[in-house]
Amino acid sequence: MIIDYVLLAYRSARQRHVRSWLTMIGIFIGIAAIVALLSLSSGLQSAVEQQFLKLGTDKLIVQAAGGGFGPPGTGAPVLLTTKDKNDIEKVNGVDLAVGRLIRIVQVQRDDEVKFSYAVSLPEDSKERSLVIELNNYAIEQGKMLEKNSLSEVVIPRHMTSDFFEDEVTLRDRLLFQGKEFEIVGLLKESGNPQQDHAFILSESALRDILRLGDEYDIIAVKIKPGEDVTAISENMKQTLRSTRGVEEGKEDFTVETPQQVVATLNTIIVIIQGVLVGIAAISLIVGGIGITNTMYTAVVERTKEIGIMKALGASEQKIQLLFLIESGLLGMAGGVMGVAIGYGVSKSVEYIALQQYNTPLIQASFTPWLLGGALLFACLVGAGAGVLPARQAAKLKPVDALRA
Repeated sequence: MIIDYVLLAYRSARQRHVRSWLTMIGIFIGIAAIVALLSLSSGLQSAVEQQFLKLGTDKLIVQAAGGGFGPPGTGAPVLLTTKDKNDIEKVNGVDLAVGRLIRIVQVQRDDEVKFSYAVSLPEDSKERSLVIELNNYAIEQGKMLEKNSLSEVVIPRHMTSDFFEDEVTLRDRLLFQGKEFEIVGLLKESGNPQQDHAFILSESALRDILRLGDEYDIIAVKIKPGEDVTAISENMKQTLRSTRGVEEGKEDFTVETPQQVVATLNTIIVIIQGVLVGIAAISLIVGGIGITNTMYTAVVERTKEIGIMKALGASEQKIQLLFLIESGLLGMAGGVMGVAIGYGVSKSVEYIALQQYNTPLIQASFTPWLLGGALLFACLVGAGAGVLPARQAAKLKPVDALRA
């Protein structure tokens, strides 16, 4: 019986194919937007988690609190210092602490002047090794900076052709804040946009050209094997409160594990997802209104048909079910097209991002729950939009319907 209703609803929608297609536009636009936005945001969430968890569970990140826009720690009212780094290293369970600078510098080649980020690399071999491990630095050509590389620079590979008008290569010379540096190494692209757009200078050289004191923008901390990271984090906070002279709850610094950073980012992503889905849902509301309008029109056009069915013994429930199935089919069809379009859009964005920026952060993540949920939601929107027209059709009196 249900199959007969479905076939009848399908034939009815097919007879009005132009109107049916126009009705489904709002549905498949809304579903396509939801599928594309949720898949891309879920992919971003997974990629961010992978990037941070690569740091390992034995790392902590310390930075000054209260900074504005820009790299971590920059613009904070009270910066971290070498004293803070030394105090952190004295905390029981800490294996090594590494301070880094992340600053904007002026870069010049001939008459071409630009600005970009520069990051510091410590001179100490152990600290340098930890920084290379944390950032997964890999040299494609040349070499990494060494202890006395005070007039040398390592640059990301793609910046050799994308940064200046003319291509630069190994052994070319650039001016940083007016001081000359030789390019000694080209970094492989990591897929991290911030890392792939930053020059690497030795810490002493960066302090010299920017005339910096003893401040740091961020301090990475490695914990000794077998130690409790959470307990050490609390001890570290207590030590820094004492040495920096701040009360609990009024800290001018933060101490976070990679897992805590991921949790914070996940919360932000979930909020963004909610906003994006809310915007996309507007299209579904429009689509639902379109289905309601179409079904009301179908009731008027098929008044005599409804009268004949009721005269032959069809109950109000069966008439109502027929129109609900028809509106649900419109929603389902729009949902199928929306899922297909959303899948294509998100995969296209992923492909373009990979080709243009070589970054794994922009990727589409599809789950059965996402695809199945989108289809079910579209069907429910369609069926819900057909409730009132279906009730109107079911309440028509056979005599009045046949006279129409």
